[in-house]
Amino acid sequence: MRDTFLIALYAFAGAAATGLLGAAALRLLRRRSLTASLAVVAAVGVVAMLAGTLAVAWAMFLSSHDLSVVTTVVAMAAAVSLATALVLGRWVVARSRELALAARSFGEHGDFAEPEVPATAELAAVSRELAATSAKLAESRERERALETSRRELVAWISHDLRTPLAGLRAMSEALEDGVAADPDRYLKQIRTEVERLNDMVGDLFELSRIHAGALSLSPSRMSLYDLVGDALAGADPLAREHGVRLVGDRVEPVPVEVDGKEMSRVLGNLLVNAIRRTPPDGTVAVAAERGPDGVVLSVTDGCGGIPEDDLPRVFDTGWRGSHARTPPAGAGLGLAIVRGIVEAHRGTATVHNIPGGCRFEVVLPTTAS
Repeated sequence: MRDTFLIALYAFAGAAATGLLGAAALRLLRRRSLTASLAVVAAVGVVAMLAGTLAVAWAMFLSSHDLSVVTTVVAMAAAVSLATALVLGRWVVARSRELALAARSFGEHGDFAEPEVPATAELAAVSRELAATSAKLAESRERERALETSRRELVAWISHDLRTPLAGLRAMSEALEDGVAADPDRYLKQIRTEVERLNDMVGDLFELSRIHAGALSLSPSRMSLYDLVGDALAGADPLAREHGVRLVGDRVEPVPVEVDGKEMSRVLGNLLVNAIRRTPPDGTVAVAAERGPDGVVLSVTDGCGGIPEDDLPRVFDTGWRGSHARTPPAGAGLGLAIVRGIVEAHRGTATVHNIPGGCRFEVVLPTTAS
């Protein structure tokens, strides 16, 4: 028993000394290639065995022949271990370089292509994460391009829509100032109309800026959709009569909702105005409200003839006003963007899809417990 303890002690001492030297070597090589570190690990294993064997042989006074045999066996094992470590290290380094090149291309061009040669599980995980990040960045760039396009269109349309009433106001004010206006009262009435139009446009811009800045403050209260829709229909009735459009709201359930009444009235008002302006005379605009599987569904159906499929994803974008044939004489394409912003602030969703003869705008709001 004592001999076994001594053998274990001497073997541990020799192996421990080798392990300390190996740890020091790994520390010195920590910034070098992985191949060198793997070679050190393999060498530490073999040399530790050899050191332990030599320590035991010295303590137990083995014959020189036995010692040479053991040393030869350990040397062969060391050669094989070092060769294996070098091959593995070079393979891992090659895969790492391929991944580094792919990552560099990702940084320069924005697209990441995974290396074709299989790598270790860790490198494969890094590659998958880079691919996922590349996809997210591509989506972000696409959204940024869409927002930039919307911003440019908005600036162009706002500039055009502001220039027209401002030019009219200047001409009418100069005519009044010079005393050449044939009917001053008519000019004053037209000036008031144009000022109100400009005021509405500025109000829409201010509301949209609050939404985009996250400064839209809601004061939700419990109310019935029946009352909310009734007020919106009453407010839109004069415009509907002017355009010869029928308003229908006979499919409105008295469903309770927790919303900001003022902001949700603006949502309904914008949807109704949009529908009335795009529905031809003798057409019908229908409003419905009912419980759905995902919440309370509020819909406005018009007779616009449908929206091109390519334009459907852009309907709620800032500045979108559709084709020239469907563009009303007033408005800067902010109404539907405001609708989406207010609805999303209520944790709801706003969507649109085509139906025979027109399209249906749907607003889904969270259900309020009864």
